[in-house]
Amino acid sequence: MYKNHLPLLSLLAISVLAGCSKYKPSETADLGELSEYFSPPGLDPNNIQRDSTDLVITNFAGPDLVPSPSCLAVAPTGEVFVGVDMIGSLGKTPGKGSIVKLVDSNHDGTLDSHTEFVKVDNPRGIIALGDQVFVLHTTFGTDSLASGMDLVVFEDKNKDGVADGPGNPLIKSISSPKHLRDRGTDHSTNGIRMGIDGWIYIAVGDFGFHDAEDRTGKKLTMLGGGIVRVRPDGTEMEVYTHGTRNIYDVAIDPFMNIYTRGNTNDGGGWNIRFIHHIQSAEYGYPSLFKNFTDEILPALADLGGGSGTGSYFMDDSRWPQKYNQVPMMADWGKSQLYIHRVTMDGPSFTQKDEEFIKLSQISDVDVDGSGRMFLSAWDGAGYRGSPEKGYVVRVVPKDWKYEAFPDLKAASVSELAQLLKATNSVTRLHAQQEMLTRSKEEVAVEALKIAQDKSLPLAARVAGIFTYAQAACASGVEELIKLSEEDKIREFALRAMADRKTCLQAVPVDLYTSSVKDANPRVQAAAIVGLGRIGNPEAADVLLEVAVPESAKTPEKGTEGPHATPNSAIVLPHLAVKALVELHAVEACVDALDSDQYKLALWALRYMHDTRAVDGLIASYQDTDEQAKKDEILTTLSRIYQIEAPYDGSWWWGTRPDTHGPYYKAIDWEASEKIKSFLMGEFTAGGESKKAFFAALNDRMRLGIVELGTESEAPVVEEAAVDLESIKNKKGQVGESSIEDVVLAMASIKGDAVKGKALFTSQGCIACHSIEKGQVMKGPFMGQIGSIMNRDQIVESILKPNASISQGFASVQVTTNDGRTFMGFVTGESAQELTVRDIAGNATKLEKKNIKERKELENSMMPSGLANALSFEELASLVSFLEQQK
Repeated sequence: MYKNHLPLLSLLAISVLAGCSKYKPSETADLGELSEYFSPPGLDPNNIQRDSTDLVITNFAGPDLVPSPSCLAVAPTGEVFVGVDMIGSLGKTPGKGSIVKLVDSNHDGTLDSHTEFVKVDNPRGIIALGDQVFVLHTTFGTDSLASGMDLVVFEDKNKDGVADGPGNPLIKSISSPKHLRDRGTDHSTNGIRMGIDGWIYIAVGDFGFHDAEDRTGKKLTMLGGGIVRVRPDGTEMEVYTHGTRNIYDVAIDPFMNIYTRGNTNDGGGWNIRFIHHIQSAEYGYPSLFKNFTDEILPALADLGGGSGTGSYFMDDSRWPQKYNQVPMMADWGKSQLYIHRVTMDGPSFTQKDEEFIKLSQISDVDVDGSGRMFLSAWDGAGYRGSPEKGYVVRVVPKDWKYEAFPDLKAASVSELAQLLKATNSVTRLHAQQEMLTRSKEEVAVEALKIAQDKSLPLAARVAGIFTYAQAACASGVEELIKLSEEDKIREFALRAMADRKTCLQAVPVDLYTSSVKDANPRVQAAAIVGLGRIGNPEAADVLLEVAVPESAKTPEKGTEGPHATPNSAIVLPHLAVKALVELHAVEACVDALDSDQYKLALWALRYMHDTRAVDGLIASYQDTDEQAKKDEILTTLSRIYQIEAPYDGSWWWGTRPDTHGPYYKAIDWEASEKIKSFLMGEFTAGGESKKAFFAALNDRMRLGIVELGTESEAPVVEEAAVDLESIKNKKGQVGESSIEDVVLAMASIKGDAVKGKALFTSQGCIACHSIEKGQVMKGPFMGQIGSIMNRDQIVESILKPNASISQGFASVQVTTNDGRTFMGFVTGESAQELTVRDIAGNATKLEKKNIKERKELENSMMPSGLANALSFEELASLVSFLEQQK
């Protein structure tokens, strides 16, 4: 068999790692406190008792000050920074955005003053930290066209509520300008949040980016969405996770677990997926999450349709336990802030979601150092923003009392260290960040005391560990090694030690290889990820010993694999594969093909486009007599027959990308011809008995090798660009497109108002809507709709009738004493009588004395999907007709 052995010195080193290391894997795990943090004793997630008086919700600012609020952040001292975005997600005209600072100076819940902190367009993420305000926003050139998105930091050292000068870029061009110009920011780069590890985490939509550049000149390209992180000084930019569609924000808990609520176009809809992000993991959108689910980490839940926006992890002891220590996720499409109750499951979680606070098209959420929550609401501002819509509310628990936030600038290092013991994450984070502006030696001493104090809660000790690691860098490795000897905090010591590639000089690789076999699966995960970051190829053999579970199966033909079902067993091998790829461990994986570890080796080789991998796979195939193993090797060779084309930022896959996989834009590479020749040889040698196997392989991997045959007609993959002229008259195009695509199309297609009038009748609109004064009032009057709504708003009201229910036309359900139920609009009411008109226009008069129950429904009487069968041209005609009704 073909072998490419490691040098003798490397083999000796591995022997030392395996047998002579002073580090031994722990046979015990202490997960009690961490588990109870997420699942508090006595709190039954299935029996949460809610009380409408638990929380006090009050208006804080309206559209006169904060129209179209896309995001917000709260300083620990309570000042609210709101991102005003009257460009919206589909607009393209600059000069309509700003960051507005709101101040409640006496902390009574009423806004006292405001300033325009700075003018920026399309603000998508904000962090308020000391004198600094970090902002992620769209940039525009002198030609008024989008030039990209930048993460910048503003300063306000004189505390006048206005930025002292222009923003200082930390990352430039973290969204490709072409898509911003063509479409707007709806799939761009979005929310930012800082973790207790000191990194800024960035939610990247599936526009992705090409050649983003940090402050050191380091460049990064990412095809599709995921999470990127960067140090607060704009250095060390790197990808954290990959394979999400359109995440808008991240939630980070005190133990550096990260969560998002994003969506996919699975099944032709836009279903929400709640994801626990583990560093280095792949989540599969769009090319793997359906047909190659054995290669991804699945989401924790598919929650149906929606549009995830702002996210926050609540960690504040002043809040009721039932609303504390949970990820909170805003959903713009459902106008709801959700709680996701997570329960530990090996190295990951399971979850149970529940509705929490309803708010009209909620866009963001944040909490200050006194426990005050602030929420922003888009409130029907449309896809291009509105100066008349949007607001911010304040939420506090009942009996909440204001607590002045400490003056961090005036505090000593030891006093700041004491604040790491706080029972809320806001105080811990801001105290830490102030500490790190002081003498690093003094900070390291004080932070280490917190990390070592076994009497403290775990969250405080973790804050101490990450503060110490940031202050001490490589010189802190020895103390972190000592901390790793304790079961309870080994995970966090290992993560902190390998967290920054600039601080790895003294990190012992054998500590991590030992910890891969720890009794605690979370420690194993941290060790595996750490080995990938340390970059020592001697770790490959240990990684290859990670077992592949039975659940790592290729989906059956014609079915999707489970991409939104928790599978904790897949996490460790997935991470091990990612680490092996990071180590470029081609030779180790090839050598493992004749061992019991061959399944993980084959998995890792799927991503190693290296001629040595090809030669090794062919040699292993020829050396084995096991047919099942031969087939797996053929599958792996087919998987690397092509490679993903380099991404240059010039294209985007649109809202309905090809999801077949395994590549989106596959191209040949230097070994493609060799692989094809080998496959053809085995196809010929296999005869009739292997034809079906090779045809299926040809289809699944999209090899395009005609000689191998096919089981089914391969779908034609079109470029993402939409030719409106060619499809505008296609029946059903409205139902096949995203609402954003329809809104954009309606701006380009004028339509015929005369045809629109006919459609108003033929589509059944006339049954529920009057357009002439004097006609019987049914549903909302359409005779003046053109003076009330613009074109975008009319389109949205047709396609998403629940998004903005006209005043006075909320649906009601009335139950009478004799058990009958009536549903419709209230079109007449007196002291004695109520008139309800149903969706067909039939009016029923009911005596109030006979009414048992009357309740307002959240949904519109108008069903969704009434326009789905129309072409773009037909819908444009209907909208043009309604625009004329003034």
